[in-house]
Amino acid sequence: MEPGILPAMSVHSPLGATDTGAVELRTRVAGARRSSVGTRTGLFAIGGLLATTLLIALAAAGTNTVLPESVRPVPSWLAGPLGNTGIGLGDGGLILVLAIMFISYVVAVRACDRLSAWVVLMCIAGMHALVLLAPPLLSTDVFSYQFYGRMGALYGANPYLAGPHALALDPLFPYIGAKWSYTPTVYGPAFTALSYLLAPLSIAASALTYKAIAACASLATVALVYKAARLRGVNPVKAAALVGLNPLVVIYGVGGGHNDLLMLLPLVAGVYLVLLRRERSGSAMMVIAAAIKLTGALPLAFAVASGGGRRGRDRRRDVLIGAGVATAIVAALSFVWFGTGPLHLPTTLQKVQSEGDWQSIPGFIGTRLGFGAVGHVTGFVLDGVFLAAFCWLLRRVWRGQLDWIDAAAWCAVALIITASSLLPWYVAWLMPLAALATDRRLWRVALITTGVVQAIQLISYLPHGGTFLGI
Repeated sequence: MEPGILPAMSVHSPLGATDTGAVELRTRVAGARRSSVGTRTGLFAIGGLLATTLLIALAAAGTNTVLPESVRPVPSWLAGPLGNTGIGLGDGGLILVLAIMFISYVVAVRACDRLSAWVVLMCIAGMHALVLLAPPLLSTDVFSYQFYGRMGALYGANPYLAGPHALALDPLFPYIGAKWSYTPTVYGPAFTALSYLLAPLSIAASALTYKAIAACASLATVALVYKAARLRGVNPVKAAALVGLNPLVVIYGVGGGHNDLLMLLPLVAGVYLVLLRRERSGSAMMVIAAAIKLTGALPLAFAVASGGGRRGRDRRRDVLIGAGVATAIVAALSFVWFGTGPLHLPTTLQKVQSEGDWQSIPGFIGTRLGFGAVGHVTGFVLDGVFLAAFCWLLRRVWRGQLDWIDAAAWCAVALIITASSLLPWYVAWLMPLAALATDRRLWRVALITTGVVQAIQLISYLPHGGTFLGI
């Protein structure tokens, strides 16, 4: 071989292409390594979620902070199959576990595009199952649900007209939270009718039943989000993870057996049906959601406003027809079951909101800072802010400037921020809508909202956190 031939080939021959190929190969290898690291990180986060959920379930009966205020210590007949472990976390341990759980949640959601659907969905199912085995967590609401049902089914009293104190001799009354003893039901007629059917159950069986309903509704909602995400062009695994792995949804929502998760099931089913262009059935499902809890009515307004052109007018007509027929049926059945009692529901809700709580912005101002009047005024101001945001979003949807699901999600954000009474599981209202949003900012907002609400709860668990928050 003559000298000089090899250098020439390195510049002008296929060997030059080989150099380019080597660069591409190194790039692919580096990308594969990053993907592998991301997969391992995601799996580690999934493991963290399962481990922290298991620890809370095992230690719940021995950790007073986790238990409802009316069952401390929890009776053995209410503690569930994990009630005799003898494990207790203490306030510091609980704060650490919940903090790790939230961090694991954020990491898992961000890494979901590198994880298989099977891994994520099995983790969601496992977390729900573990919480279902624990005693009622962090709220007395499951006892209120049964009491309102007992008022009507066993005593013939109307739960929309009087609070549990009217039947204070009932053996369930000591389990009712102090705030709700004098408050008529704040729930829709569909849920109240369900509570009538479950009224004859024992206290323990009733608590487990409401938790099971919440768990099954949550899992079914995740399944619907997964299916709807495909129609929206959104990563279905990531959408399911945002909803189903959320610590506030699982620990506070499912753990407390809250009907917010039952409300979300027909709501998300309605959204899915509307996406399938079955507007009448979809809007009817949203009315059912509102008949469980009135919050479910908000997305319906944006579904009505969406669309443009002739097809948009036909679509709006179908949404209104479905909603109108469903509303008429619900109203008729409500009158048969409860008479004019549900007409008092808006007044009761207004009263509960006006009282506020330390977990909301006006509640924090009024209690922590000692400015009761200022906090009250702030509540009115924030009500006005929410109404303005709602009208502005609705107008943009009507004009075709904003996607209706995105608008409903932003409206849920505004509601959570401005509510005078805010509880941790209310974050569930936002999660399915944010998961289906095309505006990626809503994903970040959903994670931030979860973090802020969780942080407020963690402060309250500190030894002097209650004093700091004014509770």
